[in-house]
Amino acid sequence: MGVKTMLPNYELGFYALVVTCAVVYSGSGIFEASRDSMNRKAFRDGIKPGWHYFGRKMDVADFEWVMWFTSFRNIIIFALSGHVLFGKICSMTVPQHRAVMYMIYGALAVLGSMGLVYLMIILSHCLVLYSVALAKQKWLCYLAGFCCLASFKVEPFGSWQSGFVTGAFDLQDILFYGGSTFTIMRCMSFAIESSEKKEGIYSIFDLLKYNFYLPFFFFGPVMTFDQFHAQVSTRELRRKDDEMKNIRVNALLHVGAIVAVDIFFHFFYILTLPSDLKFVTRLSDWSLAGLAYSNLVYDWVKAAVMFGVINTIARLDHLDPPQPPKCITMLYIFAETHFDRGINDWLCKYVYDHIGENHDSILKELLASVTTFAVTTLWLGPCDIVYIWSVVNCFGLNFELWVQKFFQLGPFAKLEAKMSGAMSRRIRAAFGAVNFWAIVLFNIPALNSLDFALLVTKRLLMTGFPVSTLSIWFITYCGVQLIKERERILAIEEEKGDKAKVE
Repeated sequence: MGVKTMLPNYELGFYALVVTCAVVYSGSGIFEASRDSMNRKAFRDGIKPGWHYFGRKMDVADFEWVMWFTSFRNIIIFALSGHVLFGKICSMTVPQHRAVMYMIYGALAVLGSMGLVYLMIILSHCLVLYSVALAKQKWLCYLAGFCCLASFKVEPFGSWQSGFVTGAFDLQDILFYGGSTFTIMRCMSFAIESSEKKEGIYSIFDLLKYNFYLPFFFFGPVMTFDQFHAQVSTRELRRKDDEMKNIRVNALLHVGAIVAVDIFFHFFYILTLPSDLKFVTRLSDWSLAGLAYSNLVYDWVKAAVMFGVINTIARLDHLDPPQPPKCITMLYIFAETHFDRGINDWLCKYVYDHIGENHDSILKELLASVTTFAVTTLWLGPCDIVYIWSVVNCFGLNFELWVQKFFQLGPFAKLEAKMSGAMSRRIRAAFGAVNFWAIVLFNIPALNSLDFALLVTKRLLMTGFPVSTLSIWFITYCGVQLIKERERILAIEEEKGDKAKVE
């Protein structure tokens, strides 16, 4: 109820003003803290020389971001540029065999970057899961797939396999585990889709073409086999209207995001500040809340840039890859919280929706979510912080359903039916504001540290009660109302688009 209900313009304007002032006030506190802590000895490892002419140093605490634009930059440009040129030539000359060409280029790139032994390890896992797929037993595909995944994520099996790869360079571990685990997820998708095929089975070459598509190989996203196979099997390669224009625009947006993050890291040390809890405790409640929220926003930006660059290349190859993650600023529902939409699609199709079915039953939903987070824990690599992250987010997802079911009971449903659409929207936004901060606090341990998450929770719910708690809750409520307004506009536009198609 209240999805398409519009609030008065003056009310929405007030919400926008409150959120803007709060963001500016919180940001100014983080900026001052960053400026004052620039030369602290405790931050020496996380803050390095940057723009000397502005008198600013740069936050380099995120090794992934630094890796992409230092040691991995030339490899990315060389390998992906070669793929784009190679793919363009294949699309123009032999479009019917372009998947084979992508496979050859990808396998050669893996061979050149990681060596023959690593390529043999990958091929051996592909062969194992292909052999399992021949039995056309779905449960066997799951069992073999998770055992293969565990062989990379559980010690001592992971170290044993990585020990076969000779040589050493800065990115060896990242490329080894990235390519290996994504390979297992792709092989499992292939095996499950093969077991569901009514007649025959897909060939081993279909699996190799699927797995060795270079843009997806090391860092994803995971496109399920049925989608990939259908798209690369198309012989008539046609662009949609304005598709190339959209690709160029997206590419420019990603470049702009990279520049914006680089500028941001010179003025806001959001990753390094939480590493010194003694210093962070001196920050105001507002700055502390903004710091926690900024960590989630940055992680979303990082994922959006990485998957956005890869997806741009995939679109040049006439593929329709999984979309980048939904902006964390637009989230207040646990069911929509994910930083990797490819993995999320994979988990939903093969685990969550498979067990939970229509997600109406609380018991089935509980079993589906627990199983999904168990698989996610194995995918991320079992450790204490991953266990904590999985438990709290699994609880959040189920609690969200429990609350929804509770308020759908007769007395509450009748009470809401008597309300106006605007009042229903306001009440739902109040609950959404609580959910928003639950999402932030439940994800901070994995993105930063458990101690920092506990500090933020204590300050917002205990030490800062009632002034900071209620004021931040109200500001978040205003933000959720703005999100709902955007959802309302999108729902109306989608409805108009559907009507136009029918006509």
